[in-house]
Amino acid sequence: MTRPSANTGDVPKNWYNILADIPFELPPDIPPPARSGQPDAVKLQLPLALVRQSMTRERLIPIPEPVFEKYLSWRPTPLRRARALEQHIGTRARIYYKYEGGNASGSHKLCSAVAQAHYYAAAGAQRLVTGTGAGQWGTALAVACQQFGLACKVYMVAKSFREKPYRQTIMRLYDAEVVPSPPPDAAPSARRGEVHAENIAYAVTEAFEDALAHPGTQLSVGSGEAYSILHSTVVGQEARDQLGPANQPDIVIGSLGAGSNFGGIAMPFIGAKLRGEAEVRCIAVEAQRCPKLTRGRYCYDYTDGSGVSPLQKMYTLGSRFTTAGGHVGGLRYHACSKIISALYHHRIVEALAYPQLDVFASGVLFSRLEGILPAPESAHAIHAAIEMAKQADAEGAAPVILFCLSGHGLFDLASYEAYLNGTMQDTPVSDEEIRRSLAQLPQLNG
Repeated sequence: MTRPSANTGDVPKNWYNILADIPFELPPDIPPPARSGQPDAVKLQLPLALVRQSMTRERLIPIPEPVFEKYLSWRPTPLRRARALEQHIGTRARIYYKYEGGNASGSHKLCSAVAQAHYYAAAGAQRLVTGTGAGQWGTALAVACQQFGLACKVYMVAKSFREKPYRQTIMRLYDAEVVPSPPPDAAPSARRGEVHAENIAYAVTEAFEDALAHPGTQLSVGSGEAYSILHSTVVGQEARDQLGPANQPDIVIGSLGAGSNFGGIAMPFIGAKLRGEAEVRCIAVEAQRCPKLTRGRYCYDYTDGSGVSPLQKMYTLGSRFTTAGGHVGGLRYHACSKIISALYHHRIVEALAYPQLDVFASGVLFSRLEGILPAPESAHAIHAAIEMAKQADAEGAAPVILFCLSGHGLFDLASYEAYLNGTMQDTPVSDEEIRRSLAQLPQLNG
């Protein structure tokens, strides 16, 4: 099949692989410590194509025809200049945003979900399971599984499950089964420890155990792995082309959960920086309630709460860290992608963390000025863009600022209602909470 010629000029034909340009080796994954009562080996979950994508040093990875065809239903996504916002804050900076909320899932997550569904289906999977925090990834995987003929089950963080009933509805619209994590009758276990309704690591663990128990079922994860960031680079590649040579950004901003949001917008620009082709600051913005880069530790930790998955070296708050009391949306993951963690460790990217009241104030302001209600995750990037513009004005600079508006907030109205009603409070995480969580890190960290 040949690719259609109409309206495809701005859609990348390849994913960009940052591993081709980073000037260091990533720390290797290692097996978890052996523990009684746990399986000695973990069933291989990934199709070999995704394994190769996580390891190759090829700079450009061709997008398969079936995935490209699906991309054409919503890509390229619009890049817009936030002129009303610029005028309101009186800045000389030019602020652009890449809007990823116009697809069936309402976020950038569909970029990797479609790719993963394709590869899992080609490898013979019949059913995919996953954990989701705010629901964007679960929705995206539900959409993608329906497109490629796969069954889908989503374990959704219980707090989001309660507060976002229409996220459940849209997942079920695409034939997915959705359950709260933990379930109402969950009890502590030796493997998971104390369960919590806001811990996405627990949701991933439940999905992981489901996959191990059911033949033909495999676990799919949507943010921190190298391949999920790779698939999301269509966002940054499109933005580079849409801005053109005269408007290339001085600052690129993305919100940080586990990595695909920030990585998707920033990696093509980071690559240009590493190749000496551009001078650009790339800033990852996290919730003050979940500050893994700005206050976490760079060490080996579990990617979920099971204690049986391979360990990765990354910035982490500990796999049993919870975000209780915060409206952080999808930015609740306890750790950061090992790729982005390494880039931060080597001071190639920067990180900022903001309190939720400031973030929601900027989200409301953006909605009123620009006409798009942002997801709380995206509001973190908006707030950072405003702060960077104000800082530049104070310094007499006029930068081009680009941020990723990764999704809409139409399923996040409970959080916005709390903000408007004045019942939302800032709940920064204490040093003691972080200390207690890090104390439970695997013993191999000494």
